[in-house]
Amino acid sequence: MTRVAERESLIAGEFPLTPEDFRQIAQILHGHAGIALNEGKVALVYSRLAKRLRALGLRSFRDYCELIQGEGAVDERQAMTAALTTNVTRFFREPHHFDHLRNRVMPELSRRARAGGRVRLWSAACSNGQEPYSMGMVVLSELPEANELDVKILATDIDPNMIAEGTAGVYSSEALDAAPVNLRNSFFEKQGNQFSAGEQLRRLVAFRELNLIGQWPMRGRFDVIFCRNVVIYFDEPTQEKIWSRFLPAMAPDATLYIGHSERISGPAAAGLRTDGLTTYRLSA
Repeated sequence: MTRVAERESLIAGEFPLTPEDFRQIAQILHGHAGIALNEGKVALVYSRLAKRLRALGLRSFRDYCELIQGEGAVDERQAMTAALTTNVTRFFREPHHFDHLRNRVMPELSRRARAGGRVRLWSAACSNGQEPYSMGMVVLSELPEANELDVKILATDIDPNMIAEGTAGVYSSEALDAAPVNLRNSFFEKQGNQFSAGEQLRRLVAFRELNLIGQWPMRGRFDVIFCRNVVIYFDEPTQEKIWSRFLPAMAPDATLYIGHSERISGPAAAGLRTDGLTTYRLSA
């Protein structure tokens, strides 16, 4: 590496990473997934993407930037996004949301489903499936015949690897420790030191790849939306746009659950009313 390159490099490591390289990576990530990277994420970008450079046999981040900007680089842009996002999840994370779903939402949804009505729930950033399966366990505990009625849970995520894990539905014993024992025993099957989602739970949840800032191909509106701890990675204009897009996707009096550090902002705030801690109902 030349002295000029050393001065320009943000990190003195195996691969040169210049401010321009970082700017391009941040711009491409924002355009592809809506995620905002600030300069405080330089070390994260280097450590996560250096693995991609090694796997691809590249010599610098400049080479990588040229690659991901190519017309045929959709798969690598997806791999970059997966590398730079953190999939932190657990069963029944923020348990007050599941208590609200059980006690405040499910009685009416159960009544409607039993009367022949349509009921739809959406886990909008489902990671490896622990959130939608938690939703499913609550639904089935309150409405055991859900699979015989018009009830479905849609689970979406931008990362195809997470979708594959969710579809497989196999988790460690440690991961299931956060689930109530009675629900775990009812809806999961123990296989050695792992648990596999049972057929009743699998039938209820459908996993699909979806980019929240891209097209939403779903038809019909949702009675429940969980979108938690993902919008915090977007800049404010993108956050406001996502919140506003949820409103027309919500059925009358639908419920939206968001992350503990998130707040509804922008025009969508006028269309929602608070119904609990980080819980909102669509205003009439």
